[in-house]
Amino acid sequence: MKQVINALKRKDAEVRIPVLRLEIDYELAVLFEAMEMSDVDMMNSSKERLEELRTEMLRLEV
Repeated sequence: MKQVINALKRKDAEVRIPVLRLEIDYELAVLFEAMEMSDVDMMNSSKERLEELRTEMLRLEV
């Protein structure tokens, strides 16, 4: 049973990782825009979102 669960998790990760990379790219673009506009609130929220995405990516790549 444990092998089946691990196989499903790997398959989910294969689908999620490319989407996650796109989300990270988008959020980096948002952060860049916030930096250009000197919008501190937008920068902070973007950094928080990037940290969440980073954590998820690390979990999936293990």
